[in-house]
Amino acid sequence: EPSVVLWPLSARSSTGLPFQADRLRNFLTDERPVDVGFSLGVGRAALEHRGVVVGRSGVDLAAGLGAVAGGGGVSGRVVSGRTAVLFTGQGAQWVGMGRELADGFPVFGAALGEVCAVFGSLLGGDLREVMFTDSGGVLDRTGWTQPALFAFEVALFRLAESWGLRPDFVVGHSVGEVVAAYVSGVWSLSDACRVVAARGGLMEALPVGGVMLAVAASVDEVDLGGVDVAAVNGPRSVVVSGTEEQVAVLEASLGVKTRRLRVSHAFHSRLMDPMLVDYGRVLEQVAANPAGVPLVSTVTGGVASDEQLGSVAYWQGQVRGTVRFVDAVSTLSGLGVTRFVEIGPDSVLTAMVAECVDDTVAVALQRRDRDQVEAYATGMARAWISGVDLDWAAIHPGGRQVDLPTYAF
Repeated sequence: EPSVVLWPLSARSSTGLPFQADRLRNFLTDERPVDVGFSLGVGRAALEHRGVVVGRSGVDLAAGLGAVAGGGGVSGRVVSGRTAVLFTGQGAQWVGMGRELADGFPVFGAALGEVCAVFGSLLGGDLREVMFTDSGGVLDRTGWTQPALFAFEVALFRLAESWGLRPDFVVGHSVGEVVAAYVSGVWSLSDACRVVAARGGLMEALPVGGVMLAVAASVDEVDLGGVDVAAVNGPRSVVVSGTEEQVAVLEASLGVKTRRLRVSHAFHSRLMDPMLVDYGRVLEQVAANPAGVPLVSTVTGGVASDEQLGSVAYWQGQVRGTVRFVDAVSTLSGLGVTRFVEIGPDSVLTAMVAECVDDTVAVALQRRDRDQVEAYATGMARAWISGVDLDWAAIHPGGRQVDLPTYAF
């Protein structure tokens, strides 16, 4: 049996959807939940108004039907447009991320195992063990954090891909852009892991003491005074990066809300310069391929060319320069993207998207305070409700067609 079951419902109108749920609730007797989910997915038209019941037991599913029948639950309406997948950056990691997903979904477990096996010789330790049970703070060391995020996000993307997710564009925040480049086909797995291990390891080896500060203001409102802009995440969301002394002076001069980030180094600043030559030597040794899925760059804010993605200078600048997330989202919106699916261990970029553009759907597939299996299933359910096509047979392995109530005319 699958670890979680999804029952998709749809109707021509918002008033028809509750009737669909109520009709199914009154009909069910002893059908296997997986058979019901399979039959609803492959045997019913996917209409404009949609709802999904997510559960691990008959009790959960019955309660979900009741919620949709009452006009609530996981429900909504299809939006027209294209889909982008977002890959989260450093800071979203937490001990235990992926453990429940690996137990619940063989595809995730296999993909994670494959990536961790490649990192084994590069890191000299068990990355999976660090991700699942680390109690010594190793996961928060940059040389381990970035490989862990890469492994987790690749595995989660492969799982979502096996359920039918096919993005029109990919984009990543900081190290998330390296994940985006890999899944789009720019590097082989072994080369991508070499890049990530070098990126994280060289950053960690730099002298500590840098500071990063989130500022609730636009770039134009901040007198930087020698401090670098590490990221522009929204119209009024900036991260600056520099030495303790520089950032302290800036922080004291600001009359807006600020927050220091929990980091060991001042990423995306001139303090990264000493690592760039060695990083370039690693990049020179990997082979780049044309991207199979267009990647919107957070370095330039536009669609990255194959020449850029194969350039050593581009990836050096990606470490040193500003993460232009707001520009990338603006570009995606201009290309017709209305759905954003965040692949990462926590919901970080979805809120940023909402600040950057209006009238979009932003869905996170994980939240650190939620059951991992249910958070993933609910996220994919919300993606389907917004218009993402899913493979219901793959979602319900072993499911069989059973007779269910017809449409509630």
